Formats: sequence, C-alpha cells, structure tokens
Amino acid sequence: MGAPDTGAGPDWLGVCRRSVAGLQQMLAEHPTTGERARALGRGEGGDESVFIDRAAEDIIFAQLEDLYAQGHRFYALSEEHGAVDFGGSALRVIIDPIDGSLNAKRGLPHHAVSIAVADGETMADVLFGYVFDFGAREEWVARRGAGAQLNGAMLADSPPERRTRDGRLELVAVESANPRYIAAASEGLLAHVHRVRALGTMAVSMCQVAATRVDGMLSLWRCRAVDVAAAQLVVRESGGLVRFTDYADPLAAPLDLVPRSPVVAARTPEGLAELAEVSPSG
Repeated sequence: MGAPDTGAGPDWLGVCRRSVAGLQQMLAEHPTTGERARALGRGEGGDESVFIDRAAEDIIFAQLEDLYAQGHRFYALSEEHGAVDFGGSALRVIIDPIDGSLNAKRGLPHHAVSIAVADGETMADVLFGYVFDFGAREEWVARRGAGAQLNGAMLADSPPERRTRDGRLELVAVESANPRYIAAASEGLLAHVHRVRALGTMAVSMCQVAATRVDGMLSLWRCRAVDVAAAQLVVRESGGLVRFTDYADPLAAPLDLVPRSPVVAARTPEGLAELAEVSPSG
C-alpha cells in the first residue's frame, strides 16, 4: 500500500450504485430467511453477523478495493470488517451494508445500504451521504453544500411539518423500538407526538424526515455512526435539523463503531427540541 493518492476525487455515487446492483443480485439469489439469517458469529460492530451482512459488506469492499487499485486512498469503517486502512488518508468511508438487517432476513420490506464519506472525525464532517432502500427502491443522495436528492430529484421544497390541533407532531418515526425503551419514553411521546411509525431501519427512518413524510425521527437508545452518518446529511441538506442528544454540539458524535448517543431529526427547531425531550438523554 505505497502508491500515492491520485488527487482526483473518487466517484462515490458510482461506487454506491455499483454496490446496490451487486446487493440486489445477492438478495435475489438468497430470498429465504433460512439463507439470509445463517449465523456467522459477531461482526466488529458487536452485533450477531448473519450471511447477508457479511455477503453485503464483501460486495461493497470489492468496490473499495477497486478504488484503491486506481490510486485512491481512504480509511473505511464498517459494521462487519471494523476499521480498514486503504493507504491512509483524511477521507473516511462509513458503511452499513444492510441497515435493518432483521427486516431483510425476515423478508420485511424496509432495509437499506448506507454509505457516507467524511473529511474529519465527526458527523459535522460528512461530505457525501447515500442511502438506498431496497424495499421502496428509493435512492437518497446528499452532498455537503449541494443539497439532497430523492431518486434524482432535488429535495428543495419539502413540505412543512404537520401538527395536530393540540400542537403535537402528527407523525414521528421511532427507532431502537425495544418495548422497554418505548415504555420509558411513553410519557414524552404522549406529550409531543400524535402517531409513531417504527420502520426498523434508522437510515430509512431518518431519510423520511428529509421529504417530510414524517415530522421527525427519534432513536430511543444510542445509535452508531454506521447507522445514520449518511442519512443525517440527507436531512440537513434538505433543510432539516439533526441533533445527537448526548453532545452539547449537536453534530459532535464521532465516526466510530461505538453506540454514542441517541439522535433526533426534525424540520423545525421547535420539533427538534420536543423530540430531544423524549430522548433518553434529552
């Protein structure tokens, strides 16, 4: 690993789309729960690794190996492989090969690939974000300072948040939907939220805020960078707001594999503050 960086930026969107094509083929070839959920031990992120997690990551890392062979240098962080140094660089690539893998292995529709690129160590440093929802077949793309897109169309005029007559947010996506966490958050949810949806994938749930399909998103426990690094940029570039509630600086959560903080997203500062109150650290 001694060749210099080429200087020309990698085609990250091309990498993501080629990865999606490979992932779609892999999922089609292994359609049953028995095939997808075959246990392989634990990944570097700490979760139980199943066949589709490992196979999906291998597909993405083949694309990264091609980039390296072309002379590009970067540092990759993924749920299965952990930290992988592709020659040393300030660029970080943060990968969740299958966000919502429980959905994927059980045949439920919402599961996604999430790939983010950053030029620093925190969420604020993410410069490119990509989420592809295999259930809805929707592609969410964001570039720092250049806006966000859904299936190639700019998210320039997302509708305003909706509230009920008593002032509560009409619809909020909830993740980390363990019954214990839901019970602990029930009082705050009752105070600020009219209806909830639990899609089972943090990346996809957060992206819904970018198009105001939901009025906010809330994780009821700490999330990892691989889950939301791409989606939080999609929300911010669409004009929405994101806050990692365990940090005074809302975007200071580090880009690593440790579950660091709950996260909330909304279209307005008022909505963000209300969901932060529901957060276990809010």
